[in-house]
Amino acid sequence: MSKDCNFIHADTLKLEDLGNGVKRKMLAYSENIMAVEVHFEQGAVGAMHSHPHEQLTYVLCGEFEFTIGDQTQIVTAGDVLYKQPNIMHGCRCLQAGVLLDNFTPMRKDFI
Repeated sequence: MSKDCNFIHADTLKLEDLGNGVKRKMLAYSENIMAVEVHFEQGAVGAMHSHPHEQLTYVLCGEFEFTIGDQTQIVTAGDVLYKQPNIMHGCRCLQAGVLLDNFTPMRKDFI
């Protein structure tokens, strides 16, 4: 993505099928920040994992059971989750939905 690109239009972005009911759309990124839309089918699982990035997740729609560290809660549209660097986290989709993940710095492994 070009550093001089200030506008990103949804119809120009591809939805990548990650398998097992999860799809991902890279919205925008620079070296310092990244926004990613993640689509889940009901029953799909975001496996427990950790990474060195800070992450904010905004629930656009659906219902999810999230585990962050040793805490597990159910979240729905409008809820926000903060994941500090290197903390284990994952989710299970209870009702089909979409998450907006924001990372800092950007996830080079996603590119």
